Amino acid sequence: MIIERRFRGPAGSGNGGYVAGLLAGHVASDTVTVTLRRPPPLDTELHVATDDDRGIGARLWDGEERLVAEALAGAIVVPAVPPVAFEEALEAAEKYRAAERHPFPGCFVCGPEREPGDGLRLEPGPVAEGTVAAPWTPAEPPAPEIMWSVLDCPGGLSYGQDDPPVVLGTMTAQVTELPEAGERCVVMGLARTREGRRLHAATAAYGADGRLLGRAEQIWIEVDPARFGS
Repeated sequence: MIIERRFRGPAGSGNGGYVAGLLAGHVASDTVTVTLRRPPPLDTELHVATDDDRGIGARLWDGEERLVAEALAGAIVVPAVPPVAFEEALEAAEKYRAAERHPFPGCFVCGPEREPGDGLRLEPGPVAEGTVAAPWTPAEPPAPEIMWSVLDCPGGLSYGQDDPPVVLGTMTAQVTELPEAGERCVVMGLARTREGRRLHAATAAYGADGRLLGRAEQIWIEVDPARFGS
């Protein structure tokens, strides 16, 4: 596995949701928990090791000793974050664009500095206290790892865009359906609870008819801003 620089989150690191989605594809379960152990390196040949032929788990290695991430079959038992109307998500996106700063402006998913078509340019803005929404209209049917990417950043951004920045630690996701090209979708993010530097969040994506496309429960970690560039 090679994480191309296009799919970065923080500078020099793969987007957590994208990397998690790629690794989740090696686990035979519709719901997978991925834990990121270190920033996924870019443009580096990584090795995927599966537990056995049953596909109950997988690990991503950088060399023989540096564990990047591990994936196991997971479960989600709480209700999904409810959606808002597409028009409300459009208004929320305007608030996102109006913010003075962004923790990782070059992020493949939510970086405002990415060119359209190169990044997803997801814009999760506030719709209620601790809740964000973003409109999303995929240009083509997304691969499962792109759905994981879409379900990533709105969780961290549900805690706001100010310092300190947060990075994805653990993500349990379930992708139930892929949207069609040109479909007007809504992606939600919800801040659940905070335990010191560990922030619990949830995300969900909905199709134009209100059907649930995918959902995730996450743990985010507050980090020293000096550790990560844009």
